Amino acid sequence: MRALQYKSYGGPEVLEVAEAPEPHAGPGQIRIAVKAASLNPFDWKLRSGMMAGGKPLEEPAYLGLDASGVVDEVGEGVTGVAVGDDVFGRGRNTQAEFAVLDSWAPKAPQIDWAVAGAAGTAGETSERVLRLLDLKPGDTLFIDGGAGGVGSVTAQFAVARGLRVIASAGQDNQDYLREIGVTPVLYGQGLVSRVRAVPGEPVDAVFDAVGKTPIEDLIALAPEPHQVLSIANFGAANAGARVTGGSEDSQPMKALAETAELLEQNKLVVKVQTFPLDRAVEAYRISESGHVRGKLVLLP
Repeated sequence: MRALQYKSYGGPEVLEVAEAPEPHAGPGQIRIAVKAASLNPFDWKLRSGMMAGGKPLEEPAYLGLDASGVVDEVGEGVTGVAVGDDVFGRGRNTQAEFAVLDSWAPKAPQIDWAVAGAAGTAGETSERVLRLLDLKPGDTLFIDGGAGGVGSVTAQFAVARGLRVIASAGQDNQDYLREIGVTPVLYGQGLVSRVRAVPGEPVDAVFDAVGKTPIEDLIALAPEPHQVLSIANFGAANAGARVTGGSEDSQPMKALAETAELLEQNKLVVKVQTFPLDRAVEAYRISESGHVRGKLVLLP
């Protein structure tokens, strides 16, 4: 099969599409013929060697955390899904023609493959963040980085749950945030004052989706440091905020079921930019620029 891969750490230029061994579904897993696979910041951090601890790469490595596609293998012990079903979900090495998923949900016929392929990781993260912050309908959530892939999906999860959402973004994305039911503010210097100036009740919790604002500023907006949760600033805990990396707090099947429901009810809209797998280098350059609206998706 063809798969996106790299044989040394570095920038997007080390990526290539080449033949790779086909994966197969193990116990508790399914395999899909991939229709779409999204690109997450974790992918380029991995490819850059940021997580390698200084060790060189000894064999080709592959990328991708989520995808949509058609089930073509069902592993031992798996029930409720069959060969030929349309699904989306989370796995590893999904930027390829075939991928194995560890968690999944049905894809409704009206949902575009690219949208479904972009929803897995963002949906899981959104459910996890809101569960950990333990907010109730009517509470106010501030999201720092509301126009990106995870921030925009979390905002829509929150709105669907009856929360009031304020979110930061650049000037070009202010109208987009309004479209998804969010009160926008400009990011950058003076952010705290702009959030406090929004009419209504004060902020009950803060979600840091991008890790660009000083954690002290975000803590200043929350009732207590513990009500600031980051997925991007791993030093935030030193200031009393919380950091979540995923695995220890994740309930992926539950999260994907909620994601599928919101997609089907048209309460979740994921904006996507699509690229053929052969143009993956271009997509990665855009992702690393830090100015992405919604999600970038590769089409094998």
